Amino acid sequence: MTAVLVHGVPVTSAVWQRLGRCLAGTDVVPVRLPGFGGELPPGFEPTMDGYAAWLATSISHLDEVDLVGQDWGGLLVLRVASAAPSNVRSWVVDSPDLDAGFAWHPGAIRWQTPGQGEQLARWIGGSPLDRRVELLATAGVPLDVAVSLAPAIDDAMTTAMLGLYRSATDIGTAWGPDLDRITAPGVCVVAGRDPFREPERVRRLADRLAARLLELPGAGHFWMLDEPEAVGRALTGFWGPLGR
Repeated sequence: MTAVLVHGVPVTSAVWQRLGRCLAGTDVVPVRLPGFGGELPPGFEPTMDGYAAWLATSISHLDEVDLVGQDWGGLLVLRVASAAPSNVRSWVVDSPDLDAGFAWHPGAIRWQTPGQGEQLARWIGGSPLDRRVELLATAGVPLDVAVSLAPAIDDAMTTAMLGLYRSATDIGTAWGPDLDRITAPGVCVVAGRDPFREPERVRRLADRLAARLLELPGAGHFWMLDEPEAVGRALTGFWGPLGR
């Protein structure tokens, strides 16, 4: 079995390094989404459906996988799991429930607003390195990790983010109904200090999908960086009875 770790925005697969070290004995594959730490491939459409299809293809050659997603990575994990592929054994996300009442946080709405999103992409992609470090740190990335991640926030990444958010204005109605097709066991992570998540909506998703809850009251949006040891113990404990 392989643990496939899917990052969110505006970061790269490097955010999983701390957690990876706490998953001894596990085959860990941190995937890097196109445009996040590299150029967008020719012809690739950076939309929610484009990224979900890319992730599904990326894991299709693996025998059996445990998917772990944070932020946008969590939403992509849910989408892939909702197709019930035979090789997805389990899933772990920090995502809220998706339904017709789902509403994006203010930062996402800025990306989705015509004019504002383009301005934001230009401003972030062309900002000095120290400002990008500050943006990451403000979002909850530990300073040492923010320094290592900041160079990856470039025009390719902001272009990818703009396309991703723009495609997802109605994600609740587009992807929400299919979540009920998920049959694999899962875990919903509730980070108590995450400013971008409503804990009750994460718990609602857990109830909807009969998933376990992993409560991390002291963790923020980047919970795998804040409490890697606790997350590592929880994941290995979850996977153990499944046959890992």
